[in-house]
Amino acid sequence: MTILGVVFRILYYEPRIPPNTGNAIRLSAATGAQLHLVEPLGFDMSDTQLKRAGLDYHDLADVHVHADLEAAFKALDPVRVFAFTTRARTSYTEIAYEPGDVLMFGPEPTGLPDAVLADRRITEQLRIPMLPSRRSLNLANSTSIVVYEAWRQHGFTGGV
Repeated sequence: MTILGVVFRILYYEPRIPPNTGNAIRLSAATGAQLHLVEPLGFDMSDTQLKRAGLDYHDLADVHVHADLEAAFKALDPVRVFAFTTRARTSYTEIAYEPGDVLMFGPEPTGLPDAVLADRRITEQLRIPMLPSRRSLNLANSTSIVVYEAWRQHGFTGGV
């Protein structure tokens, strides 16, 4: 979030479902978080479902599209990257989020591939707790949970 110097960045690796990314655009606009998308995307940025989910927030959001993960990491120059996966042992609430952190989420319905999770630039893999025998949460919902926790830890700086 770019709110009075507190900057958190969302990174969607190869998102597939337009409404989820549209909701992330809306989240970005509402919180000041930057949204970075890694191609290939499962939709065109002019997709009507994407636009419908993002409502009229597209112009208020800070959205960047990158040709691949290398290009995204080069542009982001991250110090810390947290990769979210149902296979992680550490809960997202156990982290003290810092300005500049990258919050990375994988595509629906598969999540981040093993090769991405093994990338040396991943600081830690995190999970969002849920009941046993459940596959996963919706991508946009997961992102909202984590972004608001990171922002909460900084006193919702700039929010009303």
